[in-house]
Amino acid sequence: MLKELDEFNFHQIIADTEGVAVMFFTGPHCASCHHLRELFVAEEQKFSSHFSSFSVFEVKADKAAALVNEFSVFHLPSMFLYQDGQFHCALQAQAHSQRIIDAIELVLLQPAEEEP
Repeated sequence: MLKELDEFNFHQIIADTEGVAVMFFTGPHCASCHHLRELFVAEEQKFSSHFSSFSVFEVKADKAAALVNEFSVFHLPSMFLYQDGQFHCALQAQAHSQRIIDAIELVLLQPAEEEP
């Protein structure tokens, strides 16, 4: 479920992704980033059973400086939500599966926003 993106494949893959997609930026020495990554891997079934189509993408901030700048990432981890290739928003939620699910459901009630 967890796929890595970089500045060369990001836009095409996100545009082609159906359903709900969470993209998050991580850093190599960020304990919160490692925790979030482990959460998405460990709780894959919970996310997949809740949303008909669910994908998670990781962008390593130290290897994708152009995307860090494009999204104005100032802290790690930073999450962003897409649905059917459309940007929705920066996703704010505690690193707990149910809190992330609740935040996604709330955000999807609103129309898509313009990508940064």
